[in-house]
Amino acid sequence: MEIKQIKEQLNIETVLNEYGIAINKNKHCKCPFHKDDKPSLRIYSETNTYTCFGCDKTGDVIQFIQDFEKCTKHKALKKATALIGTEEIKPTKATTETQEINYSELFPKFKQSLHRSKKAIAYLEERGIYDVKLEQGFNTSTGLSTGNGTQFKQLKNCIIYPLKDQGNNIVSLYGRNIAKAGTHYYTANRKGLYPNYPTAETKTLILTESVIDSATLLKYTNYQTPALSQVEVLALYGTNGLTEEHTEAVSHLNQLQEIILFFDGDKAGNEAIEKHSKTLNELLPNVIISKVNTPEDEDVNSLVQSHEPTILEHLINDREILFSSIEKKKESESLAVSEVELNTENPEYIIYENGSLQIAVLGGVNLFSLDKLKVTLRITKIVEGRSVSPIYNIRQSNLDLYNDDSVDKFIRKVAERLELGTREIQISIAELINGLEEYRLEQVELQKPNKVESRQLTEKRKQQVIDFLQSKDLLRRTNELIGKTGMVGEENNRFIMFLVFTSRLREQPLHIISLGASGTGKTYLQEKISELIPEEHKLEITALSENALYYFDRTELKNKLVLIEDLDGAQDEKILYAIRELMSKKRISKTIPIKDAKGNLKTVTLQVEGPICLTGTTTKERIYEDNANRSLLIYLDNSKAHKNQIMEYQQNLSAGTINKHKEEEIKTFLQDVQLLLEKVKVRNPFATKLNIPDTVFKPLRTNTHYLSFIETVTFYHQYQRERKKDEQGNYYIETTLEDIEEANKLLKDVLLAKSDELTKACRDFLEILKAYIKREEKESFYAKELRASLRINPKTLSRYLSDLSRYGYIKIIGGNPRSTGYEYEILNSEEYNQLKANIQTALDEALANIKEECLSTPVVPQLS
Repeated sequence: MEIKQIKEQLNIETVLNEYGIAINKNKHCKCPFHKDDKPSLRIYSETNTYTCFGCDKTGDVIQFIQDFEKCTKHKALKKATALIGTEEIKPTKATTETQEINYSELFPKFKQSLHRSKKAIAYLEERGIYDVKLEQGFNTSTGLSTGNGTQFKQLKNCIIYPLKDQGNNIVSLYGRNIAKAGTHYYTANRKGLYPNYPTAETKTLILTESVIDSATLLKYTNYQTPALSQVEVLALYGTNGLTEEHTEAVSHLNQLQEIILFFDGDKAGNEAIEKHSKTLNELLPNVIISKVNTPEDEDVNSLVQSHEPTILEHLINDREILFSSIEKKKESESLAVSEVELNTENPEYIIYENGSLQIAVLGGVNLFSLDKLKVTLRITKIVEGRSVSPIYNIRQSNLDLYNDDSVDKFIRKVAERLELGTREIQISIAELINGLEEYRLEQVELQKPNKVESRQLTEKRKQQVIDFLQSKDLLRRTNELIGKTGMVGEENNRFIMFLVFTSRLREQPLHIISLGASGTGKTYLQEKISELIPEEHKLEITALSENALYYFDRTELKNKLVLIEDLDGAQDEKILYAIRELMSKKRISKTIPIKDAKGNLKTVTLQVEGPICLTGTTTKERIYEDNANRSLLIYLDNSKAHKNQIMEYQQNLSAGTINKHKEEEIKTFLQDVQLLLEKVKVRNPFATKLNIPDTVFKPLRTNTHYLSFIETVTFYHQYQRERKKDEQGNYYIETTLEDIEEANKLLKDVLLAKSDELTKACRDFLEILKAYIKREEKESFYAKELRASLRINPKTLSRYLSDLSRYGYIKIIGGNPRSTGYEYEILNSEEYNQLKANIQTALDEALANIKEECLSTPVVPQLS
């Protein structure tokens, strides 16, 4: 067998099952190639490949076997060939040909075992199908035996389902193993159907891929969704499991009008639909054959785990007809109610008519409680084209159309009062529900902010941007353009922020927090640089509530720049915790209780995925220490010279001498630059030679930021770097010495702040104090004279002096607190200059050593 054929025939899921690796509903599993606390390995069924976001392992089925077993490619191919020959369904061995087993007597024992097993119940609850009304059992780890001692060894630890013959007798069993994910078995000489043979009155039949999917439909359609209660469900035995017994049973359904194929949303499911729909159409040419468009990588059971169960009805109602004449389609009394036209001109008075009834929805519908459909109805009987009142009028307030008992009671009341059949009213109510659901979903979509369309660049524009990205002195030219967008001053800070915002496209983005006193321009800087990022790549948040982040769509924040205008409005620790999790672990989740259509409480897990690039501003440096440790910190220029620059720009703007049109053109150009940056991996062959200064506090995280910032500089130069390919087929670009040098220049002040034990405000005060002492030619000072000279608030001055004294930068040498106050002395006026010099020296020496080594021995990059 050729390698291409092996890759086509062997599923990556089959390989993982072989090694006992469980895959969750989001197609993730724990990576076996590194220590993995949470699932970081992603399975791609459509390409039959995998990627680990923790250790960057990636490959196909053959590569996985080779890496897992640490064997040669030849041995991996032999193993893969053997796995292709392994049947997915493994029947247990028949004991003897003559032995007969009474499954109908045996199955009640399995049912009893189920209700005694906590782990079996937990498994079914996790799958959302624990229900006493479903025929389910469990075979314990010790196994059950027949009267003559036959052991069901392969069915140990399995949820058991009965397969029945036409007489509704149990003739064999199906087992889903709860200890080995994805493993299932049938008893020997499999026969029978699940949940049973369809009744002769069946008009609509839903076929599913598996027993679990059919059990899911039985639970959520028969008991919770009135519009689906008359439909029969039948399980196939896998994508190739449409057996002769299935077709024989279906062919005898004389009243059958439609068969709906509700299969998994993957390649195998789609291929099976194409195959079986043709077979069924040839067998039953007068029956409608349709399919449910299951979302990608979902199945019937996973849908009810991650969504409200009503999604099943929505998907079925939106099914696609595969084989049917137009006449047959119109005649079919199918599962979905017919399309409903509501008069919604007045949203507070919605009207529906079907010929014999007029139903008015008074007060409209609630748009946001999607688990309920509470309405106030007025139903009027129509006789000879006109409504009859008041005797044929019924009003009902606060009726929940999702509550079966309330709706059934109301239907009986209407039928009795208006002298109509319950069937007619049931259809009308079902059509009304369908119409109201569609109307509500439309209105909810209208409430959502319009998604920004991605800007499409012409070929000419693309070439202009590429020419710019390939230009010499790219960083300098970019910073100059930023300065022409209305961003005055802050040359270093603005470019650091621009590069951090660019890192949102990488797997490990950077984060940045702007610090400074009120009125120093923190928000202005953040806003001006964020204007250079395409609208569809960012999300601006003015204020956050405790749970707000958990209610974004699962991938809505992925690779987005998230701007929080003022972190001071997010002081709640729960909000800060969620932000930290998105920054570090790149995902957050929250499990909440909700009520289903029956009013029963169940739990739903909300998941939001990153990575994100977070930026925020604050005046309170110490409060956000945990979040700040995960970010680059920049301090705003509060100098008089910078303030004069800003005021000059404001004056020119007011005088009309600023070309705003030109500023907007440059902003758009820099946005286009961002659009053409591709997600390419970066490798730094010099990383092992780089060291951050010893003076830096919390060096582990700072070292990560330093290396990541260097990689971001490389990433921005991607059009100037050769794209290389490693042994696994991954493309990457390499960091150069120039990238490191540029990063060192930009990060010098950031590393200085990370090395200083004083807050920036306290440090600025100390440097002003040093200048004052030198200017006045003093050896010591008093607080009173200092406050008068520097015009500092007494409380602020007292706090600064207390901090400086506690950290040992000044000391009390005399004075009287009751009269003159304390006399202070500065202990070391050169300590800050020494700290600056140490940082610069550490960066310069590391770079110089690398350059010297490169001259003597060319660097050979190591492939990971």
